[in-house]
Amino acid sequence: MGKNLTKREVDYSKWYNELVVKADLAENSAVRGCMVIKPYGYAIWEKMQAELDRMFKETGHENAYFPLFVPKSLFEAEEKNAEGFAKECAVVTHYRLQNDPDNPGKLRVDPTAKLEEELVVRPTSEAIIWNTYKGWIQSYRDLPLLINQWANVVRWEMRTRLFLRTAEFLWQEGHTAHATKKEALAEALQMQKVYAEFAENFMAMPVVKGAKSESERFAGADETYTIEALMQDGKALQAGTSHFLGQNFAKAFDVKYTSKEGKQEYVWATSWGVSTRLIGGLIMTHSDDLGLVLPPKLAPIQVVIVPIYKGDDQLEAISEKVNVFVKEFRKRGVSVKFDTRDTFRPGAKFAEYELKGVPVRIAFGNRDLENNTVEVARRDTLEKQTVSQDDVVEFVANLLEEIQDNLFNRAISYREAHTTVVDTFEEFKDAIENKGGFVSAHWDGTTETEDKIKELTKATIRCIPLDNKIEGGKCVFTGAESTQRVLFAKSY
Repeated sequence: MGKNLTKREVDYSKWYNELVVKADLAENSAVRGCMVIKPYGYAIWEKMQAELDRMFKETGHENAYFPLFVPKSLFEAEEKNAEGFAKECAVVTHYRLQNDPDNPGKLRVDPTAKLEEELVVRPTSEAIIWNTYKGWIQSYRDLPLLINQWANVVRWEMRTRLFLRTAEFLWQEGHTAHATKKEALAEALQMQKVYAEFAENFMAMPVVKGAKSESERFAGADETYTIEALMQDGKALQAGTSHFLGQNFAKAFDVKYTSKEGKQEYVWATSWGVSTRLIGGLIMTHSDDLGLVLPPKLAPIQVVIVPIYKGDDQLEAISEKVNVFVKEFRKRGVSVKFDTRDTFRPGAKFAEYELKGVPVRIAFGNRDLENNTVEVARRDTLEKQTVSQDDVVEFVANLLEEIQDNLFNRAISYREAHTTVVDTFEEFKDAIENKGGFVSAHWDGTTETEDKIKELTKATIRCIPLDNKIEGGKCVFTGAESTQRVLFAKSY
């Protein structure tokens, strides 16, 4: 199983693709560029969804659902947004099929069933949502409007990779309306903070909170705030974004409210989202050459118990003890699986759960029954310990917390070791090519310089960190004056 994976140092991309398939997370589908998320992969997404949904509701947001299709006239109402997504749009032009008279048993598009107006399959939902908000918002009493939707979107990607970039993917998208610019900016920053807390506390994936440069902003946004994570191959992953949209969509869709003073004002807007790309980030932050390594808080199975026995009598005696453990684990909210399948030997089960990244494995044999012990193995370090059966539930509960912390600390250490401060372009190129990771450098603030650096090195500005210290310096490329450093990296 895991032993058959390509090693990361040999071909990181191939390792990732093999791992996603072999660990039963997802597979390519009959639809080009689209994936089937398998039950184990979807269970991870469900855990992500549950925690994020709770966090959204704790910050006052409600869930709704909006149509998959957007009339082309609505889609093009906000010009920057339409232009930004135009090349990725799938478009519905007809509404019916018919039997093909030239090919018996086959179908063709009915040429008489052309839609009066084409429908864009949503790449993002601002247009349909803001057209809807026009009817929902009349007065300051209707604000703030804090809506989230869990949905799928389609962006016609030509080069796809499971979870990281697919033509269709699952996500959530928040869309909020506010009476003032100050409130909308606070909302955008609050949701960036929510994403960062989720990434670090649940995914054990450290992130840098920052603002995007103008050329990297979401189409139609005045500001884009991002969380950027660093993968084990030294590439950055944009893990979530939150956008301050100003009044761009309110003006495009004529969404106004009557203020307390009786004046008609345009509302201020935000949108924010994370997607199934987070599963790709989870894999690439923690996993190793043997398979997945999952943080306990997001693992579908946190503890697996594998019996080692000869004959039904031994299994029955072991099961009697194990069932007590299972009940205790579940009382503590720990997801546990007791694998009694007789179609696989214990060694094959060990390899399977190692590949699937189950944080803790307990082996329980006849000798353990006699000695009142069990063997506990942790997936992150592969260490094994013999533990008394009397203490095993408490021990494992503590171990799960320790594994969660260890994964985060390990990822922090990697990021620190792969963040390089440079002052010359030679140093910049050397760091990008030979070390990878984040490169912290002064930049003159121009799109021209940003584009030239990207052309020469394939590195982009990942973000302008929010906690940046203001310091005078010279642009790493042009030598022009600069007031702060920004983070560059190659990225997914």
